[in-house]
Amino acid sequence: MPEKKQESRKLDHIELALKAQTNKMEVDQRFYYEPLFAAHPSEDSDISLNFLGKRILAPLWVSSMTGGVGPAKHINQNLARVCREFGLGMGLGSCRVLLDSDTYFPDFNLRPIIGSDLPLYANLGIAQIEQLLAGNNHHQITDLIQRLDADGLIVHINPLQEWFQLEGDRLKYSPIQTLTKLCSLINTKLIVKEVGQGLGPKSLKALLDLPIVAIELAAFGGTNFSKLEQIRGNTTESNAAFSKVGHTAFEMVQFLNSLIKTNSNYNQKQIIISGGVDNILDGFYLRENLNFPSVIGQAKNFLNHAENYEELRLFTMGQINGLKMANAFLIAKEERSL
Repeated sequence: MPEKKQESRKLDHIELALKAQTNKMEVDQRFYYEPLFAAHPSEDSDISLNFLGKRILAPLWVSSMTGGVGPAKHINQNLARVCREFGLGMGLGSCRVLLDSDTYFPDFNLRPIIGSDLPLYANLGIAQIEQLLAGNNHHQITDLIQRLDADGLIVHINPLQEWFQLEGDRLKYSPIQTLTKLCSLINTKLIVKEVGQGLGPKSLKALLDLPIVAIELAAFGGTNFSKLEQIRGNTTESNAAFSKVGHTAFEMVQFLNSLIKTNSNYNQKQIIISGGVDNILDGFYLRENLNFPSVIGQAKNFLNHAENYEELRLFTMGQINGLKMANAFLIAKEERSL
């Protein structure tokens, strides 16, 4: 049998050699490949870390996606199951529908699945926060977090999406005003994120100056909800240009690294690197270059596999094994050298 396997492997090598040719222009310039100094990682290779006050087994975060419609319950439950199995953190999709009704509560009630030891965060938009604060109803925010047994709240900032959304809300106050007021009224862990266009340096600094625990980049290069709403609403060509406004995750890493030089206390904040993270090496490179404690967040990549749990499980295992291999054999070049 070993001889037959060896013969089969050699035949494969002959047949596939031409298909496996690479062009030198395709080489990934972001890394030094150092194959001499590590063995292959094992299942016991430890890449765990403390994040948001809890221990996760890999620096991966399932970013906020969906809830309250169609197959959302099945998808969210599969995502929570995979987080439980592999020890990952998760952000819920917008929980707005739960402010008025418990009809879709089962879609979001994931604490019994993910367990008590892993981070799970509720999610509301800045427009809903503004409206609740204006009506002196901030207790609904803390009630929502308690009902979901969440560790805290993600606030998504999306003025462009709201502007282009047919049913969108209009902000009466700047998001930083609303966030500052929210921080003064409720005592819970807060994460602030964008929705696919990222955040500029002034916005990042303003967030770093708030008493929040983390920022999710949600950078340009992934799902862009402004573009999504323009497609839904058949937006005119002149307005479509707004879908190209924003900042990549690489650019935001540079912003953050510059800001931390001005105030070393900023590194008490934690960062979820997301937006345009097409594969695990994208996330590994950005994380290695960021001078903040961080994890790699993905939404679309997890969602693509979430209908079938075994498929989702294999995808997640591949992400974790990829990180272990990168830790063993790759050294990320400093961003200024590229």
